[in-house]
Amino acid sequence: MAETQTEANTIFERYGKTPIAHLANIGVLSPLLLACHCVALTEKDIDLMASYDVKVSHNPESNMKLASGIAPVPQMMNAGVCVGLGTDGCTSNNNIDMFLEMDSAAKIHKVNTLDPTVMDAKTVLKMATCEAARALGLDDVTGSLAPGKKADVIVIDTNKPHLTPMYNMHSHLVYAAGGNDVDTSIINGRLVMENRRLLTLDISKVMADVNQVAEEVKNG
Repeated sequence: MAETQTEANTIFERYGKTPIAHLANIGVLSPLLLACHCVALTEKDIDLMASYDVKVSHNPESNMKLASGIAPVPQMMNAGVCVGLGTDGCTSNNNIDMFLEMDSAAKIHKVNTLDPTVMDAKTVLKMATCEAARALGLDDVTGSLAPGKKADVIVIDTNKPHLTPMYNMHSHLVYAAGGNDVDTSIINGRLVMENRRLLTLDISKVMADVNQVAEEVKNG
């Protein structure tokens, strides 16, 4: 939704409204809507989204790679809009690494606003966890460690040169750690990776299958 200014201009020419206002007019905006990107917004758009409790998926690496622009995330959050962090797909995000996505999200808004205090590490980590779950309507199921929620857990190996010393845990997770630092993954209480070894997938077969698809794409 409103991923680019070109999209916003096209919708305005066609309907005389911004994409957000047009969707409000036809009854699409609601607390159940997850709006991806939301780059080309006006202040009135943000107010509309807040009034309808629309949820947002912020995908900064995709927006940078496609030159879509920078979503006004600080303004949306200040207006009370729930903004979760996403990656978009592999066609516009080569690594789909949530740690790198956090790093990008924290930095892009600092340089955009010329304010180093914007989007601090703790805020961005929250966007990648509990706010992302809330954006998907799953905050009562996952997104944080609490009694009654699913045991969705990762264990990060911090005994590495690039993670030593550690002064601030949130800052380390956002600015220094990467997906390769995840040692163990547990999904709903099920151990799926331990000591960097996948327990539920045959990685060689998966890679072979993907390479086969790639050949079909190249020859298609």
